[in-house]
Amino acid sequence: MIQKQINQSAWAERWPAPAKLNLMLRITGQRDDGYHLLQTVFQFIDLCDWITFHPIDDGQVSLQRTIPGVLEADDLTIRAAKLLQTETGCKHGVCIEVEKNLPMGGGLGGGSSDAATTLVVLNELWGLKLSTEKLRSEE
Repeated sequence: MIQKQINQSAWAERWPAPAKLNLMLRITGQRDDGYHLLQTVFQFIDLCDWITFHPIDDGQVSLQRTIPGVLEADDLTIRAAKLLQTETGCKHGVCIEVEKNLPMGGGLGGGSSDAATTLVVLNELWGLKLSTEKLRSEE
């Protein structure tokens, strides 16, 4: 477990979670866990959700405000942050504020992008130093 002093000025930043537009999407198979194997060609577009992370001393992970229709426990940013804590033993907490600009279910990858941004940014802010490959892995 890696713990280090967190740069407080970085916490004040808003982080973009960019949208993507699928130009081609093909299902190429199915994994043992039921998820589909995909082949895709996509383009990032100039639209994003914005995420701000606020440190919490008690080690809890929470949302500043919930997104209508999404339970906090089902929110992908919360799930990503808690998974990162569990996998690394990190004791830092965070309150996540999502400014939702991408439509839910609109096919622009908003929830996935929010989760990926959460993993990348908290890896940096919490000083975990996990590689991109490790952040992408399912293990």
